Amino acid sequence: MKAMKVYEALNWASSFLKTNERDENAGELLLRHHMKMDRAQLFSRMQELLPMEMQSSFVFSVHKHVAGIPVQYLMGKEEFYGRNFFVSEEVLIPRPETEELVVGVLERISKHFPTDEKINVVDVGTGSGAIAVTLALENSRLSVQATDIAGESLEVAMDNAEALQAEVEFLQGDLLLPFIEQEIKVDVVVSNPPYIPEQEYKGLSTVVKDFEPYRALVGGVSGLEFYERFMEELPQVLKDRAIVAFEVGMGQGEAVKMLLEKTFPQASVEVVLDINGKDRMVFAEIG
Repeated sequence: MKAMKVYEALNWASSFLKTNERDENAGELLLRHHMKMDRAQLFSRMQELLPMEMQSSFVFSVHKHVAGIPVQYLMGKEEFYGRNFFVSEEVLIPRPETEELVVGVLERISKHFPTDEKINVVDVGTGSGAIAVTLALENSRLSVQATDIAGESLEVAMDNAEALQAEVEFLQGDLLLPFIEQEIKVDVVVSNPPYIPEQEYKGLSTVVKDFEPYRALVGGVSGLEFYERFMEELPQVLKDRAIVAFEVGMGQGEAVKMLLEKTFPQASVEVVLDINGKDRMVFAEIG
């Protein structure tokens, strides 16, 4: 392959991605990643020749994305709440919708716990640690712990906490069992659990299905399996005054709301739509 100028590499990638029915914007993201530049820097270098070694690795990564590997895994990072988080194929790629969950949690904590005491927050199924780390950095009153069943995921989460200097304690275990076993009570439980029904999973795009971890995506036949398990465990760990915050799949809001209302009859439970108008979050304020 002959040496290309920056704009030629960008045009080639855009056209190649489009032909193969991938998002053509991925070309710019990957090129910026390889050149270690922001958008303005990239556009100011359009007429420069790409070094051959960089060109080869860029072309290779574009081909990998066409084969289905998500851009975020190729770059090893994704932005969440204005910060860069490491990601690998051991964790789900953080989504913008989950940023809305974090906003909702922070708002409700300030209303529900108006005094200055420490608030114990647990992020269940933390994956990359995006929720736990963000909560810890956004509100210094929060004492944040995070669990995940997979040690590989926890390693990524710990790297993110260290890189972003967030104080989070990580525990390996299934849902809330680490807290039940130690008889620990907490103020807030937040979770973005696996919620895709098994049948729906089969129809997902290859970029998601073939590369993101199955354990982080599928919530049994109905998609509600983890929420149902939470209803058995939450009463054992929550204090009398507490908040529960879940991300849910489209169309699951009312079902999850009913589960929470049945488990906590005195709670104020609401389904909140995301920026695209889809039911995406369910919050329960207890006590």
